[in-house]
Amino acid sequence: MPDPMGPAASRRLPGRLSAPAPGWTTSADVVIIGSGVAGLTAALRLREHVDKVLVVTKTVLNAGSTQWAQGGIAAALGPEDTPAEHEVDTLVAGAGACDDDAVRVLVTEGPEAVRELIALGTNFDHDEHGALSLTREGGHHRDRIAHAGGDATGAEIQRALIAAVEAAPDIEVIQHALAVDLLLGADGGVSGVTLHVIGEGVRDGVGAVHCRAVVLASGGLGQVFSQTTNPVVSTGDGMAIALRAGATLRDLEFVQFHPTVMYLGPESRGQQPLISEAVRGEGAFLVDFEGNRFMQGVHPLADLAPRDVVAKAIMKRMLETGQPHMWLDARHLGVTGFWERRFPTILATTRSHGVDPVTDLIPVAPACHYASGGVRTDLDGRTDLPGLYATGEVACSGVHGANRLASNSLLEGLVFSRRIAAVLPDELRPWADPVTDTRNAGLVSGSVRRDLQETMTSKVGVLRSAAGLGEARAVLDELSEAPAEVVGQDAWETTNLLTISAALADAAALREETRGSHWRDDFPDRDDEHWAGHFDVVMTDGATAVTFGPAPATDTGLEEQEVHA
Repeated sequence: MPDPMGPAASRRLPGRLSAPAPGWTTSADVVIIGSGVAGLTAALRLREHVDKVLVVTKTVLNAGSTQWAQGGIAAALGPEDTPAEHEVDTLVAGAGACDDDAVRVLVTEGPEAVRELIALGTNFDHDEHGALSLTREGGHHRDRIAHAGGDATGAEIQRALIAAVEAAPDIEVIQHALAVDLLLGADGGVSGVTLHVIGEGVRDGVGAVHCRAVVLASGGLGQVFSQTTNPVVSTGDGMAIALRAGATLRDLEFVQFHPTVMYLGPESRGQQPLISEAVRGEGAFLVDFEGNRFMQGVHPLADLAPRDVVAKAIMKRMLETGQPHMWLDARHLGVTGFWERRFPTILATTRSHGVDPVTDLIPVAPACHYASGGVRTDLDGRTDLPGLYATGEVACSGVHGANRLASNSLLEGLVFSRRIAAVLPDELRPWADPVTDTRNAGLVSGSVRRDLQETMTSKVGVLRSAAGLGEARAVLDELSEAPAEVVGQDAWETTNLLTISAALADAAALREETRGSHWRDDFPDRDDEHWAGHFDVVMTDGATAVTFGPAPATDTGLEEQEVHA
């Protein structure tokens, strides 16, 4: 067992971000950071039980990851489906690292949460008989993915939630606001948050919101890597804020790389076009440059295997052939009107890049897609910091384990935001002034972001090894010594990216096995004897520490078996 303090003991990161003193103040009972499905669901629920809810969003209400969700939302809504079957599929995909109770909560409460979303005004697609149209994605053994607008599910859910929030006079929204750091009370719990607002009037620049609770719903960390399906706002802010304040991060090494992201060339950076798993659910399949269907025989579900299996198979074939990508063949789906009806967004995107999926193969390669880990929570979204809750991708509720099952992410945001709203009103902390913040302030130069992303992609991406991880950690330590000359959003975000990257690389270096989305080339097998459990990261005085907690493996042993006849 490696020394749990080894990788991080000598590194010093900012304990808080350098920022001007707050020039304005306001207050709210609950501050929700993030405006995707998780944040807006929490706001709509909480407004019924607390006096004032304030939603903070980094740009505008619809700019987060939710609107980019193409495939849909998974729930046991079909007449032949059951939560128990959904549970099995989720556990198998999670590769032994799920929390059984959290998964059970997700699948049992999920159908009601989706029905409530429909009642709110979300227009899901229906079949010719008027029934909810359900499809299948990787890792699922039933058709249980509800979708909207063909491949615009997230955008439709976001539309319905925003309409409901805008119709609620007791929910205040501050847009173009970056959360800088949490304000802490005398007991170490949350008493507020500092924001930087790009606006006019009294709320411009850095200010402080005093509150009785904070709900993090700020999304993921995709911009840690050079290529990602995540929008530019996904810079790990919520995770970094929580870590600096004393909360625990869990399972950071389990970063899911979506197997079918459109390959735009070796120089392409930032957000890349996602080719939804639902395309394979409708019958598309992967081929190499010789036309071989290489997923056959790799897994009983072949092209619809869980995402980690498909991503690894693509990477292996790329390494074996020396090719920069593989191909997705969906040409046989090109019947009259099919693409326009089922995947209009993907069709428009691929054509905009010169590829017509009706007649052409689509070049695909894995890219960062989803953080299965995050701020550790219990079943009601509580973190180990009093007054701080987390939901959605920023959180680690335990439902995803080592590899998220397709289309469980929107469901997690719905279910666990509802659970937070059920308990938080009775747990509101007394109003308390924040104490003087003695954490060491610092800031990393925004100029190091490109080097950080390139390092994380090449050394801490889909394929990892001790040598590569060691090199990455050395580079990250070096980058941490580059102080910012200008205080502002670029430096704040880059410091958050570096903080999360360092913690992620440390955990990945310690987990000497291959499990789910964590692929170690030097430890190619899953090792339940030594590594069934979780790596937790905490920060004290700017130093991070990583510890391992053993836990029983939680899957069903069905990785290579068909769950249904």
